[in-house]
Amino acid sequence: MLKQLRFTSLIKQALFLVCAAPLVVMAQEWPNKPITFIVPFPAGGGTDAFARPLAAQLTKQLGKQIIIDNRGGAGGTLGASIASKAAPDGYNFFVGAAHHAIAPSMYPNLDYDIEKSFVPVAMIANPPQVIVVNPKNVQVKNLKEFIELLKKNPGKFNYASAGNGSTHHLAGEQFKMLTKTFVTHIPYRGAGPAMQDLIAGQVDIEFDGLGSSAPQIKNGAIVALAVASQKRAPGFPDVPTAAEAGLVGYEVSTWYGLFAPKGTPQPIVDKMIAEVQKAINTPELKATWTNNGSDTPNLSGDAFGRFVNADIKRWAGVAKASGAKLD
Repeated sequence: MLKQLRFTSLIKQALFLVCAAPLVVMAQEWPNKPITFIVPFPAGGGTDAFARPLAAQLTKQLGKQIIIDNRGGAGGTLGASIASKAAPDGYNFFVGAAHHAIAPSMYPNLDYDIEKSFVPVAMIANPPQVIVVNPKNVQVKNLKEFIELLKKNPGKFNYASAGNGSTHHLAGEQFKMLTKTFVTHIPYRGAGPAMQDLIAGQVDIEFDGLGSSAPQIKNGAIVALAVASQKRAPGFPDVPTAAEAGLVGYEVSTWYGLFAPKGTPQPIVDKMIAEVQKAINTPELKATWTNNGSDTPNLSGDAFGRFVNADIKRWAGVAKASGAKLD
């Protein structure tokens, strides 16, 4: 009996080695052609602000081109749907964001599942949301004056978002709930187009991820009133937190992360995890991340997956409490 068990165990080990060998070889040869990063928003938004520098650094490290494929629409869910159906061969990856943790609470008929259709690779950035205004349309000096202005003029002002069900949308609705104010929501196809109209004065306010607002804050095109985090953002020491400015309990971060379609060989996923961690810890990307208001995260693989799962539950509560709806 003991001999039979040992024989069976040896057979199982042999089968495992036979099945695992091609994957090991594949990972050793990967990559041997360009890799695509599907970004579910138009160029110019927060996702792009981190995805493009990361892609450039990974291109140097891997010796193969990382191609950015912008697929905006439906609050980032269109691009996510496309990415979920991409070939799981190690040459297609998805740059997701906090928006995709909100989407299950806002879009009841998604044809993908962020938890089941993808393999989590790594968080790449985690900047806070920031309350920004067009200085000509909204003439205030601080967050307190801003809230007072909104209370005196219910419905007069509007805010842009990156789309229905995005963090911009939910951050705006949470702000309205906490301050008991009313501001009209104007959804766009991404943070880039929304920011263009904010600068032009077509909209008044944006509850934006700091990554996409950072350049415009620094050049004076828009004014930052507060960041929605426990501490001030890297690179923006003069912008107070919402709590410091008098709005306690308003904390919203816009994380960005890399995912692979389900079925992507684990050795390739593991190799990409290592390459991403190496990339975001280079002096060049550390400086870029600071300029965009983000620290350098250290969250990958299953740990990153657990973070995403918890964020989905958290945003479900916020969506329910705020009564946020698709416009």
